[in-house]
Amino acid sequence: MLSTTPYQGHPGVAALTAREREVLYALGCGLADAEIADALALPEHVVAGHLGHVLTKLGLRDRAAAIVHAFDCGLVVPGQGPRRTAAGAASPLGARQRTGPAPDPWLRISVLGPVLAWRAGRPVDIGPVRQQAVLAAMALSPDRSVSRQELLDGVWGMESPGGNVVPVYVYRLRKNLRLGDCPDSVIRHDRYGYRLVRGVVEVDVACVEDLVTAAGAAERAGELSEAVRLCARALDLFRGEPLAGLPGPLAELERLRLVERRVTLVQRKATWQLRLGRVAETIAELSALALEQPLNEPVAALLMRALERGDRRAEALAVFDRARRRLADDLGVAPGERLRRARWEILRRGAAGPGLGRADVA
Repeated sequence: MLSTTPYQGHPGVAALTAREREVLYALGCGLADAEIADALALPEHVVAGHLGHVLTKLGLRDRAAAIVHAFDCGLVVPGQGPRRTAAGAASPLGARQRTGPAPDPWLRISVLGPVLAWRAGRPVDIGPVRQQAVLAAMALSPDRSVSRQELLDGVWGMESPGGNVVPVYVYRLRKNLRLGDCPDSVIRHDRYGYRLVRGVVEVDVACVEDLVTAAGAAERAGELSEAVRLCARALDLFRGEPLAGLPGPLAELERLRLVERRVTLVQRKATWQLRLGRVAETIAELSALALEQPLNEPVAALLMRALERGDRRAEALAVFDRARRRLADDLGVAPGERLRRARWEILRRGAAGPGLGRADVA
């Protein structure tokens, strides 16, 4: 592990966590993301998230600037390779030794679809749907313990059975989710409730947010292709309706939130793709999303702009007409300002003739 003491003359490094300094150090050593992931025994998407935090905290433009900063702050010494420890031994990163946890998390939990779990790479039986909902509640609260009452309210709602149903479900989960052959489980109990152990559990929702953070850093650095790639990786983690089949108020609320999160990510990716001129790909993805979300006006407006970019103005205006009918039939409302403005801009540019550039249509 690298020292957590910031180097003199570069107080900005003090804002980094120990893991983020390790990532910065590894960049200075010339390692690619996959090599850093191997050296630090981390998933590659987590490395991407740490890199995004490094760029943001240090105000750096891109990974090239981060490499330069690693030399400037003395983390890596030019001509001498990696900085040596006080004892004179090379850093574990330079020696490519594993000093962290196992390369893969012991337990993987996926809630972006039917709830699934894998222990050491093998599927685990996590029981009936309400037991799955108890596990999902802990997976969606990674930074705190979840109390017994919260689990009762979130999983059973007004149909709370009372008694010891929560401890029974937790007991069954702990029994199935033991760490190897030892009696320890990935679930801990404290005076506040139940929680998953840090460092040995990976939840797909957290993976999505790590990738989104890295995508945002890439976009700010002007690397739109990388931002699109990272956003696509985040979207690939969605396997259908989040928390599919789970009962209870918590699952219902989280399902709505996660669906909206996915819609927002598709829109964000589509906006970047349009800036890159990848119009056909964007139209295909937004058309599919518009079918899923027929009442979503921002999605319809973005699809209209993408179709216009593809010289398909008639189809773009047809999207408006379909959205207007659905809004009237299902909700009894007229299109909002955003959708009306998208139509007005298409009509205005169409009236101006084909000579008008479309660079502003995104």
